[in-house]
Amino acid sequence: FFTVGADEIETKINRNDHTDIIWMRANYNAEFKDELSYLEEYLNKEKNNGLEDIYWELAGSGDRGETSQLLLIGMMIDKAEIDITDTKVEVKMYKAFKDGY
Repeated sequence: FFTVGADEIETKINRNDHTDIIWMRANYNAEFKDELSYLEEYLNKEKNNGLEDIYWELAGSGDRGETSQLLLIGMMIDKAEIDITDTKVEVKMYKAFKDGY
């Protein structure tokens, strides 16, 4: 969100049944609206469960804002919902609990 000019960011994490839900909303600079188009594509890519554990180990590497980090997060979550308006972007990410988690 910082890379698209956000200076107001809200986050909330909920645990419901067997799923974690991470909700985020932020304002952004309209100049960067095109960069937000990648959120839906990268966060909802087809999952490769075999790579998930490896990706968790890699989390945090790379430069902030790289699209590869979006792909990385997308591989670690089950689903993302993105809502982009003229002034705000809202992201809701879902992750089901693993056995023993």
